[in-house]
Amino acid sequence: MEAGFMGSPFVVPLGAFVMVVVIVAITQFTKMREKELAAHQELRQREMEHEREMKKMEIEKSKLEVEKARLAKN
Repeated sequence: MEAGFMGSPFVVPLGAFVMVVVIVAITQFTKMREKELAAHQELRQREMEHEREMKKMEIEKSKLEVEKARLAKN
């Protein structure tokens, strides 16, 4: 009576171990993905804030140039 590989007493413990490893890997991948998405979101928020500040500075620069031109005419 040849049992083969499936009849081996190591199949069930090995299968259980592999299942645990796969579950832990999926969990870690999910956590890593969440952290990556949070980092991208924070980076995008910083980028948008930077753009707003640059627009404010550009508007202020334009106001100063207009004021300078007005003073130069007088």
